[in-house]
Amino acid sequence: MKVLRISLILFCVTSLFAFTPTGNPVKLTWETLRDVTFKKKWYAEESIYMLHPTFGASVQKLKNQPVSITGYVLPVDLDANLYVLSAFPFSACFFCGGAGPETVMTLNFKKKARKFKTDERLTFTGTLQLNADDIYKMNYILENAEIAE
Repeated sequence: MKVLRISLILFCVTSLFAFTPTGNPVKLTWETLRDVTFKKKWYAEESIYMLHPTFGASVQKLKNQPVSITGYVLPVDLDANLYVLSAFPFSACFFCGGAGPETVMTLNFKKKARKFKTDERLTFTGTLQLNADDIYKMNYILENAEIAE
């Protein structure tokens, strides 16, 4: 009987956790995203060496978690609604040689987003994805991105 009672208590406690709201997204900083190391790796399909990331523990624990992050919006393709969020304005961003790949992330919007201006500084929420294998995508991706309210 005692085992049944303990089992019932454990079931009730775990059920509470299953239905508890996850709360607000984690406030992510660009400093946290610096917990990554890069090694040059040969990619035969493009005949080029590229930087391959190994994400640190503080970044790994945020994988697939709801986050919010503030940065500068960089339009990549307006017609395709493709934008990147950067720790730095365009003049100092990764694409201009002033920073590393850990300072940018792709914004994959939940709904078709409005048009953004270059260097518009905004906060976005979404789910953080880590990409180490697809060389055609950024290392950090914000899935279901929305402007934070």
